[in-house]
Amino acid sequence: MADVTMLDAINMGLRTEMSADPSVVLLGEDIGINGGVFRATAGLQNTFGKQRVIDTPLSETLIAGMSIGMAAEGLKPVAEIQFMGFIYATFDQIINHASRLRNRTRGRLTCPLVLRAPFGGGIHAPEHHSESTEALFAHIPGLRVVIPSSPSRAYGLLLAAIRDPDPVIFLEPKRIYRMFKQQVQDNAEALPLDVCFVLTEGSDVTLVSWGAMIHETLAAAEQLATNGINAEVIDVATIKPLDMNTILESVAKTGHCVIVHEAARTCGVGAEIAAQLAEQGLMSLFAPVERVTGFDTVMPLFKLEQKYMPSVSRIIAAVTRSLKDA
Repeated sequence: MADVTMLDAINMGLRTEMSADPSVVLLGEDIGINGGVFRATAGLQNTFGKQRVIDTPLSETLIAGMSIGMAAEGLKPVAEIQFMGFIYATFDQIINHASRLRNRTRGRLTCPLVLRAPFGGGIHAPEHHSESTEALFAHIPGLRVVIPSSPSRAYGLLLAAIRDPDPVIFLEPKRIYRMFKQQVQDNAEALPLDVCFVLTEGSDVTLVSWGAMIHETLAAAEQLATNGINAEVIDVATIKPLDMNTILESVAKTGHCVIVHEAARTCGVGAEIAAQLAEQGLMSLFAPVERVTGFDTVMPLFKLEQKYMPSVSRIIAAVTRSLKDA
């Protein structure tokens, strides 16, 4: 068991699954010789060759289309889009074909592809490199959307995504690619998809988040604990399909809920969670659901980046409002 970063864990997961399953192939821009823009695939072409780690032209539409064709013919492609801001060119292929292939063929064909993309802000990147638009994919029937928040979850969830018979959008929070290390055992054991992970148990308020924002959410929970407020922190991990049972059970215990996400506020995944809480858990709530989110504007350049992204202080302020309203 080694202490590794999230990038190391992703590389480890890809290497493990490619070693175990010869149908797994990687494709993307600069992923072979250069090892990808963040080096997530470093060394894999040397190990598995150019036929399984494929450097593609600079065409996201081509990458998505090739992946669907490969998947339909029995391969398990793992495609990399360099930044989520470049992913929109894949929409036609992913939404009109990948997500519908099982239904269109009445189950005769499936589409076991994984579309990986670094997403989110916090690294002083230019425009189109800092988007958090996970809700766009979460809206589409037939797609899974998975977002790891730590090295161990990146490893286990990536294995599960590759083994899934249907398309998975696997979004990697690049701000925490190298933020911290964690012990990860390379044991080829996948983590379950479609479930939330309860990171800390509490009785006063439920904090719901995913991806890089888990870092701030846990920090807020620690500060709240010094004031005698016990927060239960939930990592959603798979935002589609959404495991509402875990969130509802927590809110039934705490009576308060604060949802934290980096994406813009309107029509974000937090709005869906809040709506389902209103439909299924209204009688458990002692106060309105609070959302701490990004703003309805383009992610600013680095001078204002931290103003845009949810902070520990904003999370604590939302918890204070919720408890005051009780």
